Amino acid sequence: MDTESTYSGYSYYSGRSRGSHRHGERSRDHHKSRSKDGSRSEKSVTINAPPAEPLLGDSSVLGEEVQDDNWGETTTAVTGTSEHSLSQEDIVRITKDLEDSVGLDCRRYFSLTLAVVLGLLVFLTPLAFLALPHLLWPDKLLVCGTACEGLFISVAFKLLILLLAVWALFFRAPRASLPRVFVFRALLAVLVLLFVVSYWLFYGVRILDSQDENYQGIVQYAVSLVDALLFIHYLAIVLLELRQLQPAFSVCVTRSTDGETRHYNLGQLSIQRAALVIIENYYRDFSVHNPALLTASKSRAAKHLAGLKVYNVDGPENNAATGLAHSQSRAMIAAAARRRDTSHNELYYEEAEHERRVRKRKARLVVAVEEAFTHIKRMQEEEQKKAPGDVMDPREAAQAIFPSMARSLQKYLRTTRQQHCHSMESIQQHLAFCITNNMTPKAFLESYLTPGPTLQYGRERWLARQWTLVSEASVTSGLKEGAIFLLKCIDFSLVVTAKRIPYIQLSEEFIDPKSHKFVLRLQSETSV
Repeated sequence: MDTESTYSGYSYYSGRSRGSHRHGERSRDHHKSRSKDGSRSEKSVTINAPPAEPLLGDSSVLGEEVQDDNWGETTTAVTGTSEHSLSQEDIVRITKDLEDSVGLDCRRYFSLTLAVVLGLLVFLTPLAFLALPHLLWPDKLLVCGTACEGLFISVAFKLLILLLAVWALFFRAPRASLPRVFVFRALLAVLVLLFVVSYWLFYGVRILDSQDENYQGIVQYAVSLVDALLFIHYLAIVLLELRQLQPAFSVCVTRSTDGETRHYNLGQLSIQRAALVIIENYYRDFSVHNPALLTASKSRAAKHLAGLKVYNVDGPENNAATGLAHSQSRAMIAAAARRRDTSHNELYYEEAEHERRVRKRKARLVVAVEEAFTHIKRMQEEEQKKAPGDVMDPREAAQAIFPSMARSLQKYLRTTRQQHCHSMESIQQHLAFCITNNMTPKAFLESYLTPGPTLQYGRERWLARQWTLVSEASVTSGLKEGAIFLLKCIDFSLVVTAKRIPYIQLSEEFIDPKSHKFVLRLQSETSV
């Protein structure tokens, strides 16, 4: 079925599309003014999550409506010259972002280079200890006996175990780029470097200078180095992995825009690592942020403020009417105050009307989707009797039945203000996925009837890839009682408050099993 011809039949709705485009320009201007106000200097550091695109799709609009929400009715395309413009402040901001990203990449590769160099130094040192005597004074070395040859096998297997352990603990894909260095990891790197340098100094003074002839002692010296490196790796496991497992703090995370709150238990972590854990849990637990849901209260407040009009009639030629003007102004303020007292009734009826419309649109959507899926079932039964070349794949089937439900789905998403979270392409992909896996209409609708977490949406729909950590304390310091820090994003911020888990004192009370004995007292008056 040609879906484009179906959509072009609703081209008379393109005026609404142009209206939404003009509204997007006003929203973009408002966003620019807001970004100027929020550019004050503030002590903050930045956490970069894995690269993703903004949730709102088009970077030119971060307000209420970003894309054309009439995708269920029209596919009108607007061509012409670009209306986007860049000011000098925008160019400076873009340049700063590019410099920050370049700095983060350089720091990431620099850290990786240091880790690789240190790892090569650690693994090549025992081998160098064993090889240098054979290269420098092979004639003076004593014959290596059976015990010495057994130590070769010990060194080989210990180095293999150490290589696998280091690979499993340190060489993992980074989850994020932290603003400051990880203190424990840096201390372990310095400890390993000092340890290897100390072994090299001792080896140079006592073995290389004297050209020691006891090769078995040299092999035992290399074995002791490998054993010490294995113990340092065990220390790294304790500091980096095991120390943070026991919960020590309960953190309360609140989203600043809608007040959604979650609580998490964290162990002994620094502020920046606690922020990383909170961001990861945010993408999983918090519902997707929808700025369009916040516009209703703002428009209602603006409407009440617009009803308050006060005129200045004072002037050199209106001195005689000053008293009358003041009395009229006071009367208008009192009327506005009385109207404000009845605003709760308006709010009540607005919410009741909105809930009624949502239930109505939901019922129509459920019926339309069930009919569409019933048609798919009939098509599948008929396609089994056809030749293999005539069978439709899930993508074609989704495109065939999508127009029958597009209008109802678009109206429901508009009513619930989710139209910017779901594009026509993403809905068709989800529909094809449900058809491929033989899912029910209820399973298909669950993604649209109930707002899910941020990870439910594609990477191109995530809110932002950059978070800013704002904290009065150093981000490398550990969590403390009453610690408060902020995680700022483009449209909102997460306010985090830490509380220490209290000490629990549990006592025991013994109950004698012989005390569980009862006597049944029978009386003549009772029915028993």
